[in-house]
Amino acid sequence: MTQFTLLFASILGGLAAVFGAFGAHALKKILSDDQLKSFETGVKYQMYHAIVLLVIGFNFKLETALEKYMVYSFMAGVLLFSFSIYGLVISSAKNKKLTFLGPVTPLGGLLLIVGWSLLAYAVCTMPF
Repeated sequence: MTQFTLLFASILGGLAAVFGAFGAHALKKILSDDQLKSFETGVKYQMYHAIVLLVIGFNFKLETALEKYMVYSFMAGVLLFSFSIYGLVISSAKNKKLTFLGPVTPLGGLLLIVGWSLLAYAVCTMPF
């Protein structure tokens, strides 16, 4: 589980760098300022949570159900949150808005909140 978490975090971080560059260069020409800000929000959240997953992967054994749910919440949350934003922004720029992605973004945000809550609980119950 630890190796998978670290690999997933590495891939998320690398993709965030790629998407950030893509947004700053290629998409800057076709997106409005609001669309570009939304895209950047997806990239920021993706990178933040890649870093969180790296920290978790290096500091937890990821053996308990709580730890696994925490990691899965972050993973699913960032995929649903950031990638739905990417889909919404790019599709709206091409005038083919994928409206079904609208409700996916808050679901991803909710999973990120669950992940943070589980992390807080795990830290509070750690033996120091």
